[in-house]
Amino acid sequence: MSRISDELLLVKTMISNFQLVRVSPLINIFLLKYMNKFTKVNVGGRLVLHSHLPPINCKAFSRFINKHLLAKVQGPTHAQIGLTNDCSQNCDYCYNRNRTGEIMDKDTIKKVIKELKEMGVIWLGLTGGEPLLNKDIVEIVDSIGDDCAVKLFTGGYNLTRELANDLKKAGLFYVSVSLDHWKEEEHNKIRGCGDSYKTALKAIEIFREIGGIHIGVSSVLSKSMLNESQIEEFMQFLIGLGVHEVWLSEIKPANKTLWDENVIISEEERDNLIKLQDKYNKQGKITVNYLGHFESSEHFGCNAGHKMIYIDAFGAVNPCVFSPTTFGNVNCPSFLNCILNSFTLIMGSVVM
Repeated sequence: MSRISDELLLVKTMISNFQLVRVSPLINIFLLKYMNKFTKVNVGGRLVLHSHLPPINCKAFSRFINKHLLAKVQGPTHAQIGLTNDCSQNCDYCYNRNRTGEIMDKDTIKKVIKELKEMGVIWLGLTGGEPLLNKDIVEIVDSIGDDCAVKLFTGGYNLTRELANDLKKAGLFYVSVSLDHWKEEEHNKIRGCGDSYKTALKAIEIFREIGGIHIGVSSVLSKSMLNESQIEEFMQFLIGLGVHEVWLSEIKPANKTLWDENVIISEEERDNLIKLQDKYNKQGKITVNYLGHFESSEHFGCNAGHKMIYIDAFGAVNPCVFSPTTFGNVNCPSFLNCILNSFTLIMGSVVM
């Protein structure tokens, strides 16, 4: 679509969400400033700022306004669910390393999704392990409904054209394929898997060919890549792939092997990544969505255990994917009440 058509679609979206006029002026000013930092991308008629938010002209965004900006519900806006812990990769920085328990079955996952939506979740990330290894993934996606944005985090394993089409028909819109380096041997080394690079590129190709899917690349940046100024070369490589977005994060000390200051980025490096995001988003060739930018004090802040929740493949409920601290397990008979009580306690200590 042309830029004029996109602007008309945006105006139509704002009119259909006229309840925004009842939202605090300060919040509306904040949202406008934040939105202006991104070039809106039209994918199949849906306007996207970045894949960590629902398209701004969809039911999920309207639910965000009604539930969180107006009704101010206590529950989370965002959640991630591990569909399996099985994975063909062996990343050193894996946040699921050493997690154990009984894998949730399909019915449990669907029940949890329903309860999360009742709590206010408007964005749901499907992760793992490798979520495509869950044989029920299409049925799970189909159960979510069109009033909650769905994002798939995948290395591309087990993906076929038929499966990609089925996921699209079931309601999948966002997909983020793991890719940490532009050089095949380097990426495979990072991921601990000899064919992960080719698998990732093949997955991107499949999603591009079926169309109507917002395609991103999820990249975990090492400190060495930043120190050696390789990030610019990596960005040009990603632009060449023709993906809509790159979702950047740095290595987190999510397991004991990473409790080392030498692998954790500095505040200066974090600030440089924020500047890099703003630079590339002004160019409009690719959307850069840096987690440190989204969670900075200038924007939404860290929402772990506040507006974000992670449920691993064994049902353990965590503040986020990077924190092994648990609120309990979804197999608790009063799961919904337990989680809401936990959120109430946490929010009582959060400065809004």
